Amino acid sequence: MHPHSFRRLAAAVVALSVTLPAQAADLRPSSVAYTSPVQPLSIVSEVRIGGAVQDPGSAEHNTNNINGEILFAKPRVSLDPFWQAFVPRPTVGGSYNFGGRTSYAYIGGTWTVDLFPQTLNNIVFLEGFFGTGFHNGYTGPKPTTPDGFNTLGCNPLFREAAALGFRLTEHWSIMATVEHMSNAGLCANNRGLTNFGGKLGYTF
Repeated sequence: MHPHSFRRLAAAVVALSVTLPAQAADLRPSSVAYTSPVQPLSIVSEVRIGGAVQDPGSAEHNTNNINGEILFAKPRVSLDPFWQAFVPRPTVGGSYNFGGRTSYAYIGGTWTVDLFPQTLNNIVFLEGFFGTGFHNGYTGPKPTTPDGFNTLGCNPLFREAAALGFRLTEHWSIMATVEHMSNAGLCANNRGLTNFGGKLGYTF
């Protein structure tokens, strides 16, 4: 072998022996607690599926819903983490009632706050949603409301929701949920809907 070729080969071997351990160290699992990436990994932040009981104290009681929801990545509107925390994740979803009562779709924003993040290691979180719901329920006069239906007054309605959640892993979480839809007194009748349930979420 030519002396110059031998020296180049030796230099390459030394460089490789230094690089490989460093790369292997980068592949080791980190013991640091998981935190969400600064930049979203996908335009879709999270998908959820769950169920609920339909307004137990109303004419639509004893019926159940299945619910699906997509939460999109939070848009970046500020470089300041304090102000960015007030930005919600755009959310769309829908709920189908198995008893033939009111089903609906909705759009709005979801705010998520970790509860005692240092103490609970970013595991427990609280959420709030506000938006608009479009339904197939009854909006006519109360005296003519069909049996088994709430008098919702108009369409669309305001929708508010809250959840208490627990992160099982980096990707999976479970939530206990409550949601309410009504017209805030803007129409003649305002019985609304208040549902209680739970969801399973997968974060990308």
